[in-house]
Amino acid sequence: MTSATTRQRKPGAWRRFIPFGIGAALLFAIIAGFRPRPAEVEIATVTTGPLDVTVLEEGKTRIRHRYVISPPISGFLNRIPLRAGDRIEAGKTVLATIQAQPANFLDPRSTAEAEARVKATEATKMRAESELERVRASLQLAEKEKVRAFELKAKGAISAKEWDTADAQVAMLSRELHSAEFAIKVADFERAQAQAALMQAQNPATANAAPLTLTAPVTGFVLNVAEESARTVVAGVPIMEVGDPTDLEAEIELLSSDAVGVQTGAEVSIEQWGGDAPLRGKVTVVEPGGYTKISALGVEEQRVKVRVDFTDPIPATHPLGDRFRVEARILTWHGERVLQVPTGALFRRGNDWMTFVLTGGQARLTKVEIAHNNGITAEVRSGLDQGQTVILHPPDAVADGAKVKARSAR
Repeated sequence: MTSATTRQRKPGAWRRFIPFGIGAALLFAIIAGFRPRPAEVEIATVTTGPLDVTVLEEGKTRIRHRYVISPPISGFLNRIPLRAGDRIEAGKTVLATIQAQPANFLDPRSTAEAEARVKATEATKMRAESELERVRASLQLAEKEKVRAFELKAKGAISAKEWDTADAQVAMLSRELHSAEFAIKVADFERAQAQAALMQAQNPATANAAPLTLTAPVTGFVLNVAEESARTVVAGVPIMEVGDPTDLEAEIELLSSDAVGVQTGAEVSIEQWGGDAPLRGKVTVVEPGGYTKISALGVEEQRVKVRVDFTDPIPATHPLGDRFRVEARILTWHGERVLQVPTGALFRRGNDWMTFVLTGGQARLTKVEIAHNNGITAEVRSGLDQGQTVILHPPDAVADGAKVKARSAR
C-alpha cells in the first residue's frame, strides 16, 4: 500500500517544477530580447572609374547677333507696319521711313560731326574685314587639322576626346565666321546711315524732300518694335530690334565661386529646355566681370555670365527662341581612373572626413582624404583602397567596433 501511494504522489511532485520552468523560459526570452543585435546597414564598394565634376545652373537663350535699328537723323517717323516675328531680307525689306527735319543752314559743327561718323564707320568696316580674314584663315587650318585627326582616329592613334576637340574647334570657328560676316553687314548699314546724316547736314532738307528709308541690315526676323506709331523722333532713338532666332547661344548665370572653375571650351549639357534629350554645347566666353543679384530668398549673390555655344543642332520639332529658360550642366573637372566613394558614406567629424569600413561584421571608423566631389561620388586621396566596403548613411547606433549586418543598397 505504501508503494502504491508513492506512485500516486510522483506526478504531483513534477508539477511543482512547471512554474519554475516557465519563469526560466520567460527570463531567457527577456534576456535574449534585450541582447544587442547587429544593426542592418546599406553598403557600397570603393571603386575606380571615370569621374565628372559639374556645375548645374539656370540660364536663358539669347540671339547671338541682334541689331537695334535707330534713325541717323531727327525727323518724323512714319507708322511702322512690321511686327515681331516678321521675316526681313538684308537690303530689301524697308524697316522704317523718316521725313527729315530741315537741317540748320551752314552749321559747321553738324557737318563736322557727320563727317567724323562716316570716317568712324569706314574704320569699323575695315576692322571687321580684317577680323573676317583672320577667322577664315583659322577655320581653314582647323578643317585641315580635323581631316588629320579623322585619319588618326581611324587608325586608333588618338583618343575620342582629341577627335571631339578638333570637331568642336571647327564648329566654333564656323560660328565665328558667321559673326564676322554679320559684322561686315552691320558696318555697311552703319556707314550708309552716317552718309545719309552727312548729306542731310550738307544739304538742308525741305518739306518736299524724299523721306529717308531704313532697310534691313541683315536677313532674319523682327524681334520687337519699340516705336509703332507715327511721331517725331530724334537721332539715335531705338525703333526696333532685328536678328536671326536660329542663331542662338545660351547665357548662364553662375555664382562667382563656381565660375572660377569654368574654362573656355568646357563641355556643357543643356537640360530642361523642352526637348526629349539634352543638347551638347561648349563654353565660349566666361565674362571677366561679375554683378550683384538678389536671390529668391533675398540673399545678395555675385554672379558671372557664361556664354555657351550649341554644338548639337536644335530639333525643328522643338525650336528654341530668344530668352527661353534652360539649365546647363557645365563640366569643370574630369578624371579617367579615379578612386571614388559614394558621398553617402562620408560625414564630417571636426575638419576631417570620416567613413565606416565594414570589416569582419564590424564597423571600423576610418579617416579619409577627399579631393573632387560631384555630390554623388567623391575622389579618394588616401584612407581607402579599391574593393573595400563602406557603410552608406550610417545610423546613430553604428559606432567604431559595433557589429553590423550588411544589406545591399537599393
